Amino acid sequence: MKEIVIAQPLGVSKETLDTLFTPLTDKGYHLTLWDSLPAGQEDLGNRISKADLAVIANYPLKKEALDKACSLKYLCVAFTGVDHVDIETCREKHIAVSNCAGYSTESVTELAIGMILSLYRKLAEGADAAHHGKTGAGLRGIEIKDRTVGIIGTGAIGYRTAQLVKAFGARVIGYNRSHNHDDITYTDLDTLLKTSDIVSVHLPLTAETRHFINGKKLSLMKKEAILINTARGGVIDNKALAQALKDGKIAGAGIDVFDMEPPLPDDYPLLTAPHTVLTPHVGFDTEEAMKRRAAIVADNVVSFVDGKQKNIIC
Repeated sequence: MKEIVIAQPLGVSKETLDTLFTPLTDKGYHLTLWDSLPAGQEDLGNRISKADLAVIANYPLKKEALDKACSLKYLCVAFTGVDHVDIETCREKHIAVSNCAGYSTESVTELAIGMILSLYRKLAEGADAAHHGKTGAGLRGIEIKDRTVGIIGTGAIGYRTAQLVKAFGARVIGYNRSHNHDDITYTDLDTLLKTSDIVSVHLPLTAETRHFINGKKLSLMKKEAILINTARGGVIDNKALAQALKDGKIAGAGIDVFDMEPPLPDDYPLLTAPHTVLTPHVGFDTEEAMKRRAAIVADNVVSFVDGKQKNIIC
């Protein structure tokens, strides 16, 4: 009997997953669902040790765990980014890998917009004032309308963010390796950073994009500008960002992603930086996105079994 292992929770019910995987269980596949996160790489390796087909989400998957997966032929990563997976080891072991691009386009985009609004309208400060019997003195905000928004990375999420800020009346400029949208004015990175009032980052994390926005790049931004990152933490040098905020070099930052998965250590630099909106990597996590993700996961696995791999990473 072939074994399918979903090695960590996917945010939907067992009944939902049982229904989605019926096309395979009806063919004799056995489905194992784990309702807790692995305790480490050894535990994760044990979970997938007998799997022919496996599913993980954002829990790191390293060589130590993969070495125990002697029967594994296919890995579905229930996430958009796959930088937490040892793809090179997967290639060496001839394990096919797919991701689940597209499930969180709306959810991540809406968080990016929420962070812009929170910073511009001082929502956290306003809530604190209301709860402590204060007035709105010092809480005058800023409008998105007529601001220049720079989108770094105009894939699905970056482009959707561009569409929504345009609805607010903003002007959009973009930076991307390919100029893939006719309704975005593209420019070089330095010009985007120098001229944007709001910079929103939507790049995958690769060897080329790690610390893509470093201290030197941050120094190009306007003093009144804000920076939003709902993509991958390593794309920005967050230590340099914290220093830029403390020095008043930029006006604020909304950050959902960090150098590691939360919880963050107490001494993490951004925790003491001013004018920030920090969330513990929740951009992908909405009720609707979890349902879309589960459907994509099942479709990926069924398609692989049918010899038609989708969302191919390797």
